[in-house]
Amino acid sequence: MYVWGRLARMMATARSRGPYTVGEQSRLAFRCLPTDIDFNSHLNNARYMMLADLGRIDVFLRVGLVALARKNGWAPMIGGLQSAYVREIRLWRRFEVVSSIETWEGTSVIGKHRFVLESGETAALILTTGGVYDRRGRRFLDIDEVVAALGHSATPRPPTEAERAFMASHQNLRKLAKEA
Repeated sequence: MYVWGRLARMMATARSRGPYTVGEQSRLAFRCLPTDIDFNSHLNNARYMMLADLGRIDVFLRVGLVALARKNGWAPMIGGLQSAYVREIRLWRRFEVVSSIETWEGTSVIGKHRFVLESGETAALILTTGGVYDRRGRRFLDIDEVVAALGHSATPRPPTEAERAFMASHQNLRKLAKEA
């Protein structure tokens, strides 16, 4: 089942997983298919990103962001990511993508996607940064503003040392890209 089939399945089953609350986890189950592998017969590195997208979209659907974004002309956007692969996901293996909103500061939100094998071991970890762009206002929204518009009163926890290092690395890479 390629990306569109997996996206359709995730969207069709989102309600059954209930509403998402900041601090919780989205859990999506998958099997590594022949269309997912590289020449080493394990999950292709690009496929990890696509499956993390599905985890993120699941969170956005269940928290109400997709509907609110459509209504207000907003666009949730990923700014960057960092990934670490620690165990391979071989062909036909079952695994879960466990996604969560970790914290936010200003206009940036940090997400986490953990790829978990049936044994409970982590196969890969992806940290993401992103924001919500207001197309009409031509600006990124403060995440506290988005949380309030969603009708939630969540308060972000301070970023961990690893999250701060990730954000600093991301900012440096963005600067480098803009200079190129």
